Amino acid sequence: MKRKRKFTIARCLPIAVCLLGSALALGQFAAAQQQGGAPPQPQGPRDVMVTEIPGVVAAGSQWTKVYQVAGNSADGIIATKDGGILTAQEDPNSVTKIDKNDKSSVFISGTNGGGSLSVDSKGRILVVERTPPMAIAYLTPEHKIIADTFQGKTVGALGRLNDLVADKKGGAYFTDGGAYYASANGTITRLDDNLRTNGIVLSPDQKTLYVTNMKEVVAFDVQPDGSVKNQRSFAQLQAGGNGDGSTVDSAGRIYVSTGPGVQVIGPDGKYLGLIPTPRPIISVAFSGPKRKTLYIVGAGAADANGQEIHVGPQKTGRTIYKLPMIAQGIKGQPK
Repeated sequence: MKRKRKFTIARCLPIAVCLLGSALALGQFAAAQQQGGAPPQPQGPRDVMVTEIPGVVAAGSQWTKVYQVAGNSADGIIATKDGGILTAQEDPNSVTKIDKNDKSSVFISGTNGGGSLSVDSKGRILVVERTPPMAIAYLTPEHKIIADTFQGKTVGALGRLNDLVADKKGGAYFTDGGAYYASANGTITRLDDNLRTNGIVLSPDQKTLYVTNMKEVVAFDVQPDGSVKNQRSFAQLQAGGNGDGSTVDSAGRIYVSTGPGVQVIGPDGKYLGLIPTPRPIISVAFSGPKRKTLYIVGAGAADANGQEIHVGPQKTGRTIYKLPMIAQGIKGQPK
């Protein structure tokens, strides 16, 4: 069922970026992830040292903070054609754009709790709507529902919609505890067998679908109609924490958000290493000039006095950082 909804594209609105605070209790965060519960409130950013991963990142590369916000208001980041990023902001029902010069602006308003973004082959922005009744929807060129029911029930009956990635067929893969496919005609099918999913991303040729499943990455072979087969364990996360949002580079390497940082996996499933991050992270994407900048969304944010923010539904905030890379993202794909 497809429905239209109204939304607005807003003009630029400057948003202040504040100073960092004290170190984060990473062990507590990782323990909470392992137990499947919510992590403790962030205690501040941590000092990290990036070491070399050949062909991926140079030793000594530095993270730069580009944006922060109070509440659960940054997730599901994707690249823009001009080298910036878009991030879904669930609490204020909007999408924020951060340009290549780190200037932020409200890009779309009225997203019905949009929590993760993607872009299809026609340049249309897709979103998972997390405000009930929940749906997979287009935000541009008009706000229109792609799919909102599964086996006769609302999508919201499955639980909280999480991540998504659009394919070249007009559909989108998304996670909600399991892995699903919403076809261009609005039909939703479940893809996985007994997984606890989170992040989801396609390979550069879109022949393989990768899904994070706690401490592993699971792979599927994508079929011409968008269905999948051959569910298999593809790689193990070795630096701690459970997998969250993911992206791929032009060489087919997979980058997985976790508590300790970005864990990098080769196209053959070999574990390549960890890019430590200033905060535990939930989303990752390539953008910037030549797609050689890695952006992340970190859990927590600090006020002007360096104190952690404890406001909004989750009593926390979000901070976005960027890092120069040797690896290059895929031009023409959003993440």
